[in-house]
Amino acid sequence: MQVNLKRYGLYLLRWQLSTPILAGVLFLLSTIDKVTATVIANLIGGLIFFWVDMFIFTSHHLSVEWEIRDTAVCVDCGREARGYRIIRARSYDRTTDSNPEFRCEECSIRKTQQLRQKGIAI
Repeated sequence: MQVNLKRYGLYLLRWQLSTPILAGVLFLLSTIDKVTATVIANLIGGLIFFWVDMFIFTSHHLSVEWEIRDTAVCVDCGREARGYRIIRARSYDRTTDSNPEFRCEECSIRKTQQLRQKGIAI
């Protein structure tokens, strides 16, 4: 399993942000018993952080989606090799591409560098 470090970092930051919020709720509920206050604080935290977690784990802005084929003809050099193509990145979306262009590893690296020079975050 490959970990997306940007996504993982946001998730860790989110955990740190939940601590003062839950502590604040527990402080406000200090007049009731501790178990009930903890359950209520966790419910409030779940209501808030469900949406944050959903953004972290489903956002296309935080990751690059690739398609890899074991054998494909490189659109640039014409060689038959393992084929790579970027399907989606921050400001790049080829999910509905009817004629996907696969590239060998060398040409894929070159194309990725060209996209970065155009300002596409990959």
